[in-house]
Amino acid sequence: MCIVYALKSASQLSEAKHAIVIPNNSFPKLKTSVNYSKNTSAMAGKFWSSSQFQQWLLDRQDLLRERHADLQLLSEEEYSKVMIFFANFIQSLGEQLKVKQQVIATATVYLKRFYVRNSFKCVDPLLLAPTCIFLASKVEEFGVISNSRLISTCQAVVKNKYSHVYATEFPYRINHVLECEFYLLEVMDCCLVLYHAYRPLVQYVADIGQDNELLSTAWKVANDSLRTDVALLYPPHQIAIACLHIACVILGKDYKTWFAELNVDFEKILEITRIILNLYELCKNFDEKKELPQILQKVPKPKTQPSRPPSQGPDGQPASQPPQGVGQQPQQQQQQQQQPQAQQPQQQQQQQQQAQAMQQQQ
Repeated sequence: MCIVYALKSASQLSEAKHAIVIPNNSFPKLKTSVNYSKNTSAMAGKFWSSSQFQQWLLDRQDLLRERHADLQLLSEEEYSKVMIFFANFIQSLGEQLKVKQQVIATATVYLKRFYVRNSFKCVDPLLLAPTCIFLASKVEEFGVISNSRLISTCQAVVKNKYSHVYATEFPYRINHVLECEFYLLEVMDCCLVLYHAYRPLVQYVADIGQDNELLSTAWKVANDSLRTDVALLYPPHQIAIACLHIACVILGKDYKTWFAELNVDFEKILEITRIILNLYELCKNFDEKKELPQILQKVPKPKTQPSRPPSQGPDGQPASQPPQGVGQQPQQQQQQQQQPQAQQPQQQQQQQQQAQAMQQQQ
């Protein structure tokens, strides 16, 4: 279910669950510090002054409170499965668009941030996912993805990879994405810069002693962690340490001495570790083809759904009528189009009457 599995089998999962413990029971009580690593203090200083820390680092009670409306219709497990699916959808879009992993990670966190403040009925996640990729590509300076390429990629991914979930083609056009982008910016209060676990992860492995196998496995765990809420709950350096912790268990590597020298709160590291391991447990038993269509049936749909004539192309410019934007009411739009046609006979009659009156005067 996750795009990248760091744990390949149930036996590894069981082994990891039992092996993940505090590296040394004799540790003194450790305190969280900005200088959590010799090589990452500069980045850490930026993080603690960032909007990510000041406005978007939440706690679990915040999440449950904000998601109350959706959790009236879905269980926590079902909600998690919906978010896992759309994180995978963003990953698939990103891979097809050939963007870097940083863009995919940023887009995934944008999606999660939006649904912290809004329920699923506000905006269809199928529309929000490409919108997040579109915005993240600009924020991460990857470059603007062309309108036609974005929509055609969405169409291809839905058709080729997720037809078991969506029987019809991707229904949205670029005008919907552009309008949704403004809404996304407003909800996030333009807090766009994100700090991910990747940079501290690379620096930690370099500090341990360059170990490409360890870095590769921990990187995959970091990718998988995007399917959880850890990016909303914990600083990136703690997520990076937890990913390293899991990777060491998977590979059977002993770096207890290195972990012991870190000045971090290992209770937080273990919390992150458990969340990621719970993700693997959930995904192991998640039959997406069977379960997800039923779960999405429970998800409330936005009031206005896009409609598109068959001749409309990916650029959203049909020959017969202008594209319908998100939030517009189709009936009003049709009435506006029909008004000029209804007025033409009346105008002709008035002109004829005026001409007859002039002839009589003459």
